[in-house]
Amino acid sequence: QTLHTAFDCGITHFDLANNYGPPPGSAEINFGKVLKEDFAAYRDELIISTKAGYYMWPGPYGEWGSKKNLVASLNQSLKRMQLDYVDIFYHHRPDPNTPLEETMMALDLIVRQGKALYVGISNYKSEDAAKAFELLKQLGTPCLIHQPKYSMFERWVEKDGLLNVLEANGVGCIPFSPLAQGLLTNKYLKGIPEGSRATRGVFLKQEQITEAVLSKVRALNDIATTRNQSLAQMALAWLLKDERVTSVLIGASSSAQLLDSVACLKNLHFSNAELAAIEMILVS
Repeated sequence: QTLHTAFDCGITHFDLANNYGPPPGSAEINFGKVLKEDFAAYRDELIISTKAGYYMWPGPYGEWGSKKNLVASLNQSLKRMQLDYVDIFYHHRPDPNTPLEETMMALDLIVRQGKALYVGISNYKSEDAAKAFELLKQLGTPCLIHQPKYSMFERWVEKDGLLNVLEANGVGCIPFSPLAQGLLTNKYLKGIPEGSRATRGVFLKQEQITEAVLSKVRALNDIATTRNQSLAQMALAWLLKDERVTSVLIGASSSAQLLDSVACLKNLHFSNAELAAIEMILVS
């Protein structure tokens, strides 16, 4: 139902990875079923992306960035999704032990094989990203997009200068975890609710949600209220205010969550006073 709502809202990009689950691979299998049953007639309107690089199977070729791993992993992903090709294939994280040239040559090969139309990278710091962009340009398969973790509470891309590198190379930016695993929503305004990600220890740990963090969340929510937005809407708009940010990834688990997030588009403008007030909260 949430996928239908997304499509009806004009969302045509669906972001996956080989290890999304649990168990790993199940997200691609489920998406493939829905695609075949409900969206088959719209395949040419959809942008479907997947990734490889995190642990998927035992042995030396079950993770990281070798040509062996990337080619095998994408072949498996295509089978799970019942597709001939994906629109974007990402290398999911830098590999400290495989030459960057090999990883980028694998991405180039995959495009030439017709298994992906475009390539991207994720979780790369600016220095390695710049090298990857240059290699891909030389190979004739320019990098389309970079997927970093970026939110009001996770701002390494600014300190790292990544956005400047992306702009200089004409590469898009599509942040993941824009709501900081749910922290930047109304879910935690009154503490840690039962059944939340924090109670399950999935990515977000209870010990991370200190009173100092919660006070920031409440202060940010007060600003969002004056903007006639939910906190989630303001957090998404705060990312989209930068023209170098192409889009943001929304991890909605219901149609209601999705519709709330999409409504951020009604107000993407921030006054200088609002930005200054937000900054003061974030750096305090």
